[in-house]
Amino acid sequence: MRMHPQIRSMVCRVACVAILAIWGICAALPASAVAAQVRIGVLRVDRPVLVPVSRFDAKPDDLGFAGGMLGNDDNQTTGSFLGHEYVLETRAIPPDETQEGVRSLTDNGAVFLVVLGTGDDVLTAADAAGPDVLVFNAGAPDANLRDTDCRANLFHVAPSRAMLADAIAQFLVWKKWDRWLLIEGSNPDDGKLAGAYRRAAAKFGAQIVDERVFEDTGGSRRADSGIVLVQRQVPVFTQKAPDHDVIVAADESDVFALYLPYHSWEPRPVAGSGGLRPVNFDATIEAWGATQFQGRFEKLAGRYIHPEDYNVWLASRVIGEAVTRTSSADPRKVRDYLLSDEFELAAFKGQKVTFRPWNGQLRQPILLTDSKITVSVSPQDGFLHQRSPLDTMGLDQPESACTAFQTRSNP
Repeated sequence: MRMHPQIRSMVCRVACVAILAIWGICAALPASAVAAQVRIGVLRVDRPVLVPVSRFDAKPDDLGFAGGMLGNDDNQTTGSFLGHEYVLETRAIPPDETQEGVRSLTDNGAVFLVVLGTGDDVLTAADAAGPDVLVFNAGAPDANLRDTDCRANLFHVAPSRAMLADAIAQFLVWKKWDRWLLIEGSNPDDGKLAGAYRRAAAKFGAQIVDERVFEDTGGSRRADSGIVLVQRQVPVFTQKAPDHDVIVAADESDVFALYLPYHSWEPRPVAGSGGLRPVNFDATIEAWGATQFQGRFEKLAGRYIHPEDYNVWLASRVIGEAVTRTSSADPRKVRDYLLSDEFELAAFKGQKVTFRPWNGQLRQPILLTDSKITVSVSPQDGFLHQRSPLDTMGLDQPESACTAFQTRSNP
């Protein structure tokens, strides 16, 4: 079938206009955008840990690194159209080699670092990297990192303890489970988490009717013949508590919380470190495109996703989105863009995520899971904020003593 000459001429003109438009877009991009290499380093600080109570909680060897690989692939998909090349380099190091690990990555050209470690590890990495490198905290929940010990080059994709505690508190208050029995472990991080739950209770109007400390005396964690069998201690330990609606467990050390459901003296639901848990991401979530996202991760890694994997993926995508939008891999320009009102990123959690400009914390929904399904997502309906409902969780601007983010970097 022959095309009419006028139609053929019109098609040719449209095609020429489209080609010229594409050429114009490419020509308008700066040289750095047409051919830019973006080097991202992932530093994981490995500390000795006990075997987890549940074998389902065992950490894989590629923890975090697999999320970085998926994030790098996603960045490369977009970057290939713009001439951006993303290079990912990973390091797993002992805690006394954090500074050396940072130097090895920055000496290879990495100007963006993602760190999985404790709060001290993250601060050491941020200080060793210096002001010309952006560091993304992908694991440490410590409040001081977002407060008095914040750094101008340090962003947080991992939620804080306050965000996690507030997420649980909102759900419990929404359910009218206002009377809490708070049980905390005897290790330092357990105490920090318990403090976050006390703060959340006061913030949202819940009442802690009793507090108890479960002493970690060591011993076997799985064998019946071990020195301590926690499962048998829980009923007596929770006996004679004042009337309460729910048990809230603060057990970052993974000692007793998993034994609380079905073993407490009174038949009460459990939340916090056992039972209903607050997480930034989980293999149970299927909404908002998460099924497709998790399918890609499982194909790449051959296992289910962990929160640490999601955090490193998220940090990688934050970097990729900023580089794409600014057409620059300059950390100063990326930093300014992340703190601006223009930045937002889809994160498979129902709404786009943004950064708090007063302390570099990523605003994000928190999932509540029983490890089988996603029970709910916080912030809960009815918890309002003048800026964003996401700011009802964690340190709000008036509560944060961080001053490092009060000024933007100089161009």
